[in-house]
This record gives sequence, structure tokens and C-alpha cells, in this order.
Amino acid sequence: MSVLSVLPRPIVAAPMAGGPSTPALAAAVSAAGGLGFLAAGMISADRLVADVAEVRARTDRPFGVNVFLPTAGAVDEAAVRAYAERLAPEARRHGVTLGEPRGGDDGYPAKLAALLADPVPVVSFAFGLPDPAAVAALRERGTEVWATVNSPDAATAAVRLGVDAMVVQGTEAGGHRGGLPDDEDYALLPLLRLVAASCDRPLVAAGGIADGAGVAAVLTAGAAAAQLGTAFLRCPEAGTSPMHRAAAASAAPTALTRAFTGKRSRAVVNDFLRRHDRSAPVGYPQVLQLTRPLLAAARGSGDASVANLWAGQAHPLAKEAPAGDLVTELVAEARAALSAAADRSTAWG
Repeated sequence: MSVLSVLPRPIVAAPMAGGPSTPALAAAVSAAGGLGFLAAGMISADRLVADVAEVRARTDRPFGVNVFLPTAGAVDEAAVRAYAERLAPEARRHGVTLGEPRGGDDGYPAKLAALLADPVPVVSFAFGLPDPAAVAALRERGTEVWATVNSPDAATAAVRLGVDAMVVQGTEAGGHRGGLPDDEDYALLPLLRLVAASCDRPLVAAGGIADGAGVAAVLTAGAAAAQLGTAFLRCPEAGTSPMHRAAAASAAPTALTRAFTGKRSRAVVNDFLRRHDRSAPVGYPQVLQLTRPLLAAARGSGDASVANLWAGQAHPLAKEAPAGDLVTELVAEARAALSAAADRSTAWG
């Protein structure tokens, strides 16, 4: 029996790497009947092991871990060097030296080994599709495998891999695009309907969902659950910085950009994005390694004009509330929205 089929409430807390997703947030969402997630991206395998242990100490409910897959393909090193030259004055103004634009696999082998040694209920993958051996090994240990897809073709490929469920992520979502780098941009609703029409796996809808009416909409459109990330940014359990909380509470626009990490991500528009978006090359994790000291300095000083402030398009709807209360409120709002829609349907004739 799948985790989604027994989930008391159809709410999944999106994994948000870089700080917002904490063990406290994951545990609070799971304890409230949803499915909390840890973000394994950009942390060490040892830190992942400790985070898993902390969630287990806080709740006996199921939870998940999201893993970044190594990015394949060559990077234009000359373009990355040119970007470094462009950013050098920004770094000097903040008193830091840009990082070395190295490649890397985000410690993927060690993280996968840790999750095989001490299985968790769900492992989801971002930045592509896992290899068949990893899917088989995790499933043999009782772990459900979820793939993040941004296109119908990726969903078809994920089904062939034998994944248990798919996170269908529309372009409205905050943070990194979780699928393959060359996927076409799809808004959530058309993507969800296209994938639902062509595959038999449970679907988790993600992207631009920040209230109960949005949850109701994707459930009606074929999802088994809704995945929300930005909606949880303002929860006290989240590790969101004060300036990030303020950005999430604002009405500022968002945009997809490679300026911060070399991979397309949706962030609140600020001066750094405006200045460097068009010049930013494709190159993850090289660009991330390059900008990391600068972005860390901006976070440390509270400089919202430079920091990467990930947020989905519906971020003005995010509320400041404890995560468990938010899950309860989202479900109540979804029920009310579904009931209101049913009442309106009686007038159709």
C-alpha cells in the first residue's frame, strides 16, 4: 500500500534545499497528517543522516527525502569564466572572493548509500531521472521512489523506470526546475492533465499552489496530493531567513533565471537578477560554486538586492502560521472549495 493512499491529508511539503526545509518542518507536516520532506541537496551525507534521525525523534509518521541527481553534460567553461569576470565587482563590494567553479555530484553516491542503509518511507529525485539500479535498490528496501517531471515525455520515461509516483512540477513553482534541463516549460494544469491522461501512477501536483482552493483544483484535475513549498516558507519551523520571509510576504514578481546557480530557478526579482539574468550561462553546479560566497555574504548582511530568494508565483498567498495549523487550514479550505464547486455545478442543468 502506497504512502499516498494512506495519507490522512493530501498535503506534501516540498523539499526546499538551502535552509528552509528543516527536520522540524518535515516532522510538523507529517504529524499533522501530510507528508513532510527533507532536502538532501547541498548538504553532506552525514548531515542527511542526522536530519533523518531528528525527524524520527520528532514523529513516527511517514516522511520523505529529496535527492539531487548529478547533472550530466558538458559546461561551456569559457562562458562560466566570462560570468565570473562580470560578477567580480559584486564580490569585491561584499568583501568576498568568488568560488572556484568546479563540477561535482553533490555527494550523491554517499547519500544514496545512506538511504539504502537506513531506508526512509519515500525518496524523491530532482534534476533528472534516477538510474534503474537505484530505483530497484530503494524499492527492495521498502522505499517508495518518486520522480520529479516537468514534461509528458519525462513522465513516460519515469513510468518505464518503475517509479511509484511522480511529482508533476509546473513552471509556476519556486526554486529549481526539478526535471530534465531541456524540458519544455509547462504550466501545472496542462502538464497535470497531459500526464494524468497517459500514465497510471499516482501524481503529486507542484507549482503555484499556496492555498486550499489551489489544493482542491489539482485534486480535481487528477492529483493524489498537492505539493507546496513557498506556502511553508513563513512557518516558524522553517529555516527561512528574515529577508526571505519578507520577500515571500511581499507582492513582488518572480522570474525564472540562471543567474544564481546556472540552473533555471524561480526567484523573487531583485537587482542581482535584473543585472545578470541575460548573461548567466548554463552550468550547474559550476555557477553555484562560483556565486556561493557572494550569496552567503548577502544572506549574512541581509542584502535582499543580491540574495537568491526562491519563491513560486503564488507567494503573496503564503501565511505566517505553524506548519501543523497550516496543513489543517489548507485541508479545510480545500473542502470548502470543493463543496462550493459542487454547489455551483447543480445550476448547470
